[in-house]
Amino acid sequence: MSEVKLFSGEKLPLEMHKVRVVQKLNLLPVESRQKAMAAAGNNTFLLRNEDVFLDMLTDSGVNAMSDQAVAAMMVADDSYAGSATYYRLESKICELFGTQYFLPAHQGRACESILAETFVKPGNVVPMNFHFTTAKAHITRVGGRVEELVSDAGLIPESDLPFKGNIDLDKLRECIARNGSENIAFVRIEAGTNLIGGQPVSLENMTQTAQIARENGIPVVLDASLLQDNLHFIKTREAACKGMTIREITRAVCANADIIYFSARKLGFARGGGIAMNNREYYERMKGLIPLFEGFLTYGGMSVREMEAMTVGLEETMDETVISQGPQFIEFMATELQKRGVPVVTPAGGLGCHINARKFLSHVDAHEYPAAALASAVYIAGGVRGMERETLSEQREPDGTEPIASMELLRLALPRRVFTMSQVLYAVDRIGWLYENRHLIGGLNFVEEPATLRFFFGRLEPIGDWQEQLVAKFRKDIGDSL
Repeated sequence: MSEVKLFSGEKLPLEMHKVRVVQKLNLLPVESRQKAMAAAGNNTFLLRNEDVFLDMLTDSGVNAMSDQAVAAMMVADDSYAGSATYYRLESKICELFGTQYFLPAHQGRACESILAETFVKPGNVVPMNFHFTTAKAHITRVGGRVEELVSDAGLIPESDLPFKGNIDLDKLRECIARNGSENIAFVRIEAGTNLIGGQPVSLENMTQTAQIARENGIPVVLDASLLQDNLHFIKTREAACKGMTIREITRAVCANADIIYFSARKLGFARGGGIAMNNREYYERMKGLIPLFEGFLTYGGMSVREMEAMTVGLEETMDETVISQGPQFIEFMATELQKRGVPVVTPAGGLGCHINARKFLSHVDAHEYPAAALASAVYIAGGVRGMERETLSEQREPDGTEPIASMELLRLALPRRVFTMSQVLYAVDRIGWLYENRHLIGGLNFVEEPATLRFFFGRLEPIGDWQEQLVAKFRKDIGDSL
């Protein structure tokens, strides 16, 4: 992809699209934002969207669709069985991934449930570079156990390592030797890794991982939900791949996997998901679970309109100017925050800009959920909704102890082709102000703590009156501004 350079020398991401449809946003006064945060139990998932100015909670299902994808929705075949829409989607997936069989599902976690039900037995181990919350929950629900094998360097928040999501190959060999290949359900590769900053995996590392797994008779499962960002990073950061097209890189990545699953809420700019493979036996083993839990084999719980949009979106994923937009905006935001001293994960990854909450709030105890506290503070300061990623996103041990995560991040997702430059700079400004006043921010305690996936609907309260102090300082510094 050719780089667009400005004569001024300034480095800015250039939008390779124009905006034709808009949605009105609402920015509440700071006092109203504090009240909304309290009503939501200091859980950004429980905020009403009408109270949010910039929704950076997730990139899942909130990416902008192109005019071509929207137009495709109008020609959907809504037959319950044998829909032509399904066969168009199946054909596109088989073309891009190099697979023969496809099972539709309503989203990525449905695929994870089917994979766990089919392959994971009690006592089994699933090695992976890093877990995703729902993937881990489904594996443990059926009696399996996750082992994270990301390289140690991948857990250093600030570095210049281009592929921090890589599996440590020595750890993988040791894991297989210690557990026995017969006790390993599959090796899961997440490209890229969601919970450590959207960090990518190199094609070389995927190839080497697959070779080790296959030498030991272990299937390889690729979570391709964040594949489009990972494709961009392979193209731009991996020297051996600079001369390859995105289609060629996609085929090379998928050739390392026995099973590929994805959430189209991320990959394909739509809503849905699916599982693709070449192994007929695997297809037959999973096929019966689709009509049982999802829907008939030619819709799998998806709207046919979304399936048509997904077919177009997957093809658009092969366009370098399309998949570069997210990573370029994320890098810009991370760079601007660094200029203001804000600690962010580097190099900038995919999915969103990630703030190192442990360093931002070094005075807040790890058991008081600094990333969740920072998420509350960012919303109060600017109406920007982010998401805690790490300790609060986990769950307690059976004995009630709280395992402290290796990283403590606030994720500010940048849904693809959604936000403008001025909106990103507004968020940067408010976070920069917050960093100058970080000493005011305190921790949080649970008041309602679900046993499973507590980060979705648990409720917390601030420790002390730090939120009132933050609002007072906002008014002193920024006056009557919203």
